[in-house]
Amino acid sequence: MPALFLIVFVDLVGFGIIIPLLPFYGEYLQATPAEVGLLMASYSLAQLVAAPLWGRLSDRVGRKPVLVVSLAGIALAYVWLAFADGLWELFAARLTAGAMAGNIGVAFAYVADVTRPEDRARGMGLIGAAFGLGFILGPAIGGILAGADPMAPDYRTPALTAAALSLTALCLTIAVLKESLTASDRARHQASASAGRLRAMRQSFSRPEMALPLGLLFLASLVFAGMETTFAMWSRRQFGWGPLQNGYLFAYVGLLTALFQGVAVGRLARRFGEDRLVGHGALALAAGMVLIPLASSVPLLLVAMTAVAWGFSLVSPALNSLVSLHVDAGMRGGAMGIARSVVTLARVLGPIGAGALFHFLGRDWPYFTGAAVMLVVVVLARRLGQVRDQAESGSTDRDAVEAGKPAPAAAAVRAAERER
Repeated sequence: MPALFLIVFVDLVGFGIIIPLLPFYGEYLQATPAEVGLLMASYSLAQLVAAPLWGRLSDRVGRKPVLVVSLAGIALAYVWLAFADGLWELFAARLTAGAMAGNIGVAFAYVADVTRPEDRARGMGLIGAAFGLGFILGPAIGGILAGADPMAPDYRTPALTAAALSLTALCLTIAVLKESLTASDRARHQASASAGRLRAMRQSFSRPEMALPLGLLFLASLVFAGMETTFAMWSRRQFGWGPLQNGYLFAYVGLLTALFQGVAVGRLARRFGEDRLVGHGALALAAGMVLIPLASSVPLLLVAMTAVAWGFSLVSPALNSLVSLHVDAGMRGGAMGIARSVVTLARVLGPIGAGALFHFLGRDWPYFTGAAVMLVVVVLARRLGQVRDQAESGSTDRDAVEAGKPAPAAAAVRAAERER
């Protein structure tokens, strides 16, 4: 875990460098707000296609080889981004980077490999903290390198710096990361593949206890991605900010995310359960989204972003934990790859929708709409516990029939296993 934490952190610093820069880069190349949304979505579209492929490949050959190849590809994509001088090249570079970034599901699968079920939310939270720490330094570095002038930023230096950091993460992966997937897990994958593994996985994700967390993860990611996409354009119009100020603000959000996910999520999940964290986090995220367009001063904006960071820091790891608890070790790579695909589908549609709302209805509408969506999540989150209990009851009955035991005895065995 410490090695993976460091690798994800270094790579996400490189990713974070680009965040405050890209909307300005797009508008510099004559993109409209709607086209900026498409630009942000292009990265996630490629990630959507690649994530389950990387995940299934990691189930076959191991997590480490997949991380090595994909990190090398990300570094090359950043170099291309640095020298893009047309909008089509900007799109192409982001598509390449997104395809390589489908490896994030592999990182989550690594966490699932090396943690016990009762510690799973904490492990997901620690990787979320690495994301957050990456966003502390990344946007700040990107903003400093690009400059404060929204009309004349430096686009090349931040992208080359991101490439260098991805190469650093690649070297760390080769040197210090140990493979987490055992030979028996890979053999189990091959056996399940010969028995129609893809069909079995589709069936498992059609179950309510899987479908509901995935659906809520989609909605929360949709809202957060829309905020990320449009915020730099909103702040330039509201406060006259450039990449530097946006970089500092995203660094602030990253600091809060790291603190919340690294310190609070694991403890809160053990005390209250993932189900309640989802509902509480969704409500906080809705409040933050409402406050953003109402912020006429920087202090109020900081309050809004604090609520956004707190809400998403609870929702995302809790839902990832719920998803991972319903698959075995030999299928976690594919499962987390599909979960990441749900997230990246949201990061395709969220930027497109938010960019269109910004362009056609006005700069405040992505945030009001996002708040409404999160209120829907609050309502649906109340069903998580009920759906889980129904699924466990059904599994207990099936286990009892197969083992020739009465259902209460099987339930006691299952409860003892969960307690361990």
